[in-house]
Formats: sequence, C-alpha cells, structure tokens
Amino acid sequence: MEATWQYTGQEPVKIKKFLQSLGMGHRLFNEIKKGQGQFLVDHRVVRPTTQILPNQPLTIQVAPETADPTVAVSHEPLKVAYEDDNWLVVDKPAGVSSIPGPTTSNGTILNRVKGYLEEQGSEDLRPHLITRLDRFTSGLLLVAKHHVASSMISQQVQQHRMLKEYTAVVSGRFADDHGVIDQPIARREGQVARVIAPDGQRAITEYWVEDQGVDWARLRLQLHTGRTHQIRVHMASAGHPLIGDHLYGGDMTRADHQLLHASKISFLDPFSQKQLTFTSSLPEEFNGF
Repeated sequence: MEATWQYTGQEPVKIKKFLQSLGMGHRLFNEIKKGQGQFLVDHRVVRPTTQILPNQPLTIQVAPETADPTVAVSHEPLKVAYEDDNWLVVDKPAGVSSIPGPTTSNGTILNRVKGYLEEQGSEDLRPHLITRLDRFTSGLLLVAKHHVASSMISQQVQQHRMLKEYTAVVSGRFADDHGVIDQPIARREGQVARVIAPDGQRAITEYWVEDQGVDWARLRLQLHTGRTHQIRVHMASAGHPLIGDHLYGGDMTRADHQLLHASKISFLDPFSQKQLTFTSSLPEEFNGF
C-alpha cells in the first residue's frame, strides 16, 4: 500500500515524529525502517532519520499483506456501508459472528471480508477488524484493509476516542431521560456471562431515553470503554435487561435475540485527517418500539 501526507508544520520535523503524530506505532515504523517498506520525501526515497521541511509531502510504501491461510474464504453476502483504499465499514446482520471461533470457522464477517477483497482483486488480503460485535448484535463494524490502517487507528481505539453509539430496547421505564452507569465488569472462569464485581475492569456506559412505552424503553447508548457484553451487563444490573437477551434475563416473548444495534461510528481518518461518521438504520425487529 501507499499513503501520502503533506507536512503543514512551521519547523522541520523527523519522519518518525511526524508519523507518530498521525497515529503510527513504533512497531510499524520499525518494520518499514528494517526493509518492509520505504519512506519518500518529495517523491525521493530517504532514510528514516530524514527531516521533513514545511509543505513537503511524505509518502510511505509498504509491501502487501499475504492472506492468512487459517482464515477461510467466504463469498456470502456482505453489506458494505462505506469503502475507500484503507477502510471498510460493514453493516452486520444479527446472527452473524464477527470472527471465526471454536463453533464457527466460516461465514463470519472476517471470512466474508476476505472473500470480498479477493473478488475486488486487492493486493492486501489480511483484513483487520477494528471493532467487533456479539453474534446477535447488528450494526456497523470498522475493518482496516491492511496493517498500516490497523496501526494508525490503534491509538484512537486504545484511548476510547472513537465514537460508538448503539440503540437498544430494554425492559422497564426510566424516570430520567439521561444517565451514566460506571460499574466494573469481571469475567468468571467457566462462565460466558460477565458480572459486575469490584475486581473487574472499569466500564462506563452513557445512555439517553429516546422513547418508552408501558414496560419498555428505547435507548441511545454510548460506550466510553469497550468491555465484553458491556451494554448488556450494565443494563441488566440496572434492572433493565435488553429485550431478547436470554443470557442476562431479558424478555424472550418479544424477540428471539437481544435488540441491540450499533447505529453510529465516528473516527478521525489518519490518512485524510478528516472526521468520518457513519450511521445505520434500525433493523425491522425494532419496529413497534
């Protein structure tokens, strides 16, 4: 892959410092430095220690990633909400896993993206899922087409600067239309379900009530951390389990899976330096709420 940035600073800066300011990690920089790619300033190959002058373009060229032979290829349907040279935003239906696991070796989003890239004739055939969703959670997933994109976005993910909003339908009514749940979530050996526990990792979920009926509410939620099952655990602990969520005590008479949808994702594209925002309409199972 190849990417170019224009340096707009006022003083000369070393290539490494400039790329780090854009989000590049040490590992990727060192890989390029050691021969897995090259740096160009003003279209000329330069050493990694070179300084860039104001208004000069910096280009990196990195060898394509070969396919992972352990990941099967699937040509099952893939709903692409957005695509450019570096990213795919995929709208995942409920019932499809994000990545292969012990019980699902093919047909996941990762398998389908690999098949999609093959069909497109892409040189990079090792996609990286930046965000993941539970099998029965629908909505938007961000996929990096190559490891350079994966590296460049990692700081935003680790520092929780990527906006992720969800829509959920839960049992019960709310007196207040806004709230924050700040409760640690822990894993217990031998259990799939997570629990609220003092020895868990800090987890913060913010929510707004968009609508409610006699015994249900539709919420907009924003994750400020990214724990497994975070929304499901937090809402259940607050006495408002998601409708259709059998694992956390949800009402199974109105839906056969949790009514949870990743409805919005927004991030700063480290390549264009523009904020990219995507939204997804609610699936038909949310009708009536």
